[in-house]
Amino acid sequence: MTKKKWTLALLTTVLAGSLALTGCGSSSQTGSAGKDEKKPDFTYAMSGVYKPFNFKENGELMGFDVEIGKALAEKMGMNPVPITNPFETIIQGLQAKKYDTVIGSLTITPDREKAVAFSNVYYRSGAQIFVAAGNDTIKSADDLKGKKIGVQKASSYEQQALKMTDKSNITTYDSDVTALMDISTGRLDAVITDQMVGFRYMKEVPDKIKDIGEPLSHDNQAIALRQDDKELMEKVNKALDEIIKDGTYEKISEKWFGRNILGSE
Repeated sequence: MTKKKWTLALLTTVLAGSLALTGCGSSSQTGSAGKDEKKPDFTYAMSGVYKPFNFKENGELMGFDVEIGKALAEKMGMNPVPITNPFETIIQGLQAKKYDTVIGSLTITPDREKAVAFSNVYYRSGAQIFVAAGNDTIKSADDLKGKKIGVQKASSYEQQALKMTDKSNITTYDSDVTALMDISTGRLDAVITDQMVGFRYMKEVPDKIKDIGEPLSHDNQAIALRQDDKELMEKVNKALDEIIKDGTYEKISEKWFGRNILGSE
């Protein structure tokens, strides 16, 4: 190859590389799925298996928690980025800065308050016992001694179940809905879960399960943040207050539960 031809080939290669880089830069700026690259991301985690709060359907993550996160992000001028993480390690993921917050139906407990900071309450519920619709032998928590109980892994319901039966009789699940289904199969005698989860399942699958007794607790659910993330905490609480006052919260709640689940203190 002559010097003139070699120089021309080199210039052609450099020009092609420049065009390729320019193309990549353009693609990066537009982002994906309509994401606004000018806005910061608001990442919030959930298990993705806690229907109707957060779950996947046809590959799409949806539910009450997902929509609340989107509404908060809009108020804060941020891009909503929901992320799934196993519930049993969701606090560790927050501490490791894998995401900014957890909007995943976390009950405020003294132990959790040592690990994370909680926002203002974003819904109120309670732990409830559910059994098969035809079960007349279990009428209250006192009847659960020696019975097979299903609960979600690493949840506050697991601690409640330990007060009622031996650990060997407790089965943990990634999904409360899977546990509720196992009541009908006979694998479980009862499930302890959030009232709203059980009531939604009862609505979708009539005559399969029923709630018994009074709620075991009255729980406050909040958004978890890292304890040193005070600026974001202030923004989240402000945005939460705004969506409650302008009716956005109630609209989302009515869509998923047919009622306002914020409740009162």
